[in-house]
This record gives sequence, C-alpha cells and structure tokens, in this order.
Amino acid sequence: MERWRLAPSNLDFEKDERFARVCEALKAGQLVAVPTETVYGLAADATNGLACAGIYEAKGRPQFNPLISHVESVEAARLHGVFNEDAEKLAAAFWPGPLTLVLPRRETSNVSTLATAGLDSIAIRVPNAPIMQALARATGCPLAAPSANLSGRISGTTADDVINDLEAHLAFIIDAGATTVGVESTIISLIGEQPTLLRPGGIAREDVEKVLGKKLVRAGTDDSAPAAPGMLTSHYAPRGYVRLNASEVHEGEALINFGSAQLAGQDKAAAVINLSTEGSLTEAASRLFIALREADKATTVGIAVVPVPEEGLGEAINDRLSRAAAPRT
Repeated sequence: MERWRLAPSNLDFEKDERFARVCEALKAGQLVAVPTETVYGLAADATNGLACAGIYEAKGRPQFNPLISHVESVEAARLHGVFNEDAEKLAAAFWPGPLTLVLPRRETSNVSTLATAGLDSIAIRVPNAPIMQALARATGCPLAAPSANLSGRISGTTADDVINDLEAHLAFIIDAGATTVGVESTIISLIGEQPTLLRPGGIAREDVEKVLGKKLVRAGTDDSAPAAPGMLTSHYAPRGYVRLNASEVHEGEALINFGSAQLAGQDKAAAVINLSTEGSLTEAASRLFIALREADKATTVGIAVVPVPEEGLGEAINDRLSRAAAPRT
C-alpha cells in the first residue's frame, strides 16, 4: 500500500504523477481509500463487478447491502439515475455535498448489479471532495465508495483509522487529514410517491424538507434487504457495549460527553471525551467517530454517552449512537 499525503488546500493534485497511478489502480480493479467531506471511502470502479466484490470482501460486508456510487457532477449522475422534480431540487440545493439520492436506475447505466445489490434503484452522490470528483472524471466511471472500515465497525475519519482496518486490501490511501463533516451522507429515497429518509447524515432533515416543501417519511431498520447503506440495526460498533442517555458513569467506563454536563461518578471514568464543549451539533458530528474510537481504546468495560439533542444534525448523531448500542448478532 502506498500512502499519498495530500494537503486539503492542494487543488493541483492532478499534476502529481501519483494521481495517474491511482487512476490506473482503480481502472485495474484495485481498492483505494479516498477522503471525502463525510468520512474516508473505500473506492473502486462501480462498473467492475470484481472490483465491487473486492469491497465486500475487504470490509466483510454482506452483499445484500448496496454501495453508493460517487460521480463528479449532476450531469454524470443523470446517466445512471432517473431524476424527477424532487431529485432536481435536491441536487441543485445540496450537490456537491453530503447527500445521497436513491433513484430508479436507468436501464443504460453500466454500474455493476453487485454495487446496487441487484435492486432496480441506484444510490448516487456528488461529493464535495475535489479528489473524489477528479478520480471519477479521470477514470470515466462512477466510484463505489462505502466507508473505509470493517463492516459494522466505527467509520474512519482519518487515514490512520483506515490503515488500522484495511491496510492489507489497499493499493493506495490518499491522506488529506481528518474529514470535516464526520458522519456519512444523508440518504433520501425518491422511489415511489413519498420522499423517504433512509439514513440521517451530514444534511439535516429540516433542510431537506425546506427545499422539498414537504415532510420526509422516516424508514426503519432493515437487516434482510436494505435499500441503502447504514440501515442495519447494529452498525458503527466499538468492541464493548455502548450505554446511551447516561446520567451517571460506572467505574471503568469511558464517557462521551456533550456540552457542560457533569455526571455522577465522572471521576471514575477511564476517559472523558467531549463531542463539543460549546454544545455545537456540527462540531459533535465531526468528532463522533473519533470520540467512539478514542473511547473504545480507553476502556475494556464499555462506553457511557450523555443525551444529545435530536434536532438538526443531532438526528444523525443519535442514529449512529443507537446503532452502535444495538445488540450484536
């Protein structure tokens, strides 16, 4: 594996000879870890079934769980998904950015059925990540890129997180430092008459509803045939248990705090990690997976988490925490 350290402010990366080699690796069906604004993605050519199979194998991910295809522009997205009026509104408002649309798949799309898990729909996104956009444009193919971590475990927001989980499977990792949003994209399904929130994420439900002028239906979990990533009951899990809405800390637990909360027994905590001392949900979202990983390293007992407000990005934060705390099979 080759590690390419890339300054986030460097927009001349296409002139670097390593860019051409990364493109060659992707076109050859190899896996590359690529930073986006949300989390690091495990990228492969979405039109190459063997490459997509490599993603599932590397992550230990069930093949009924579809992959998101990342493209460089709305125009490229229209080649693979059928856009209705709602899709056009959301694309205009939030792309490039942390929004994934689940749309009817065009019959002419060359995205592998392995990437779509055999569904008649496709999950597609234009990320606010110049390097991912440039790779999709230069290779001429959508890039399937789920979070670069072992399936069901904590998503990676730094290159070191990814290396710890997946180094043996990577041809390259592009290291641009910590990601900024910190939780995965919001996923909206536009299959059928009613727009449906499949996964809360980096764009708040309220902002999506304002653009659409209508309320979103919230989908439940689906452990047998999920329509999109992030819908399995147990996900984002550390090694030990996660205890939500904690009002006290048990001896040996690590504490994930928010704001200025002071809990009984806090002095017994193996570690205290604050998502945001200022009570900012934006900062809390960006630090969530970092905090879970730090807490998981600090304790052999479990993790206690204080309540986090549900509004705005709090919905995505609480979604990740509830899946981290779910019973594991």
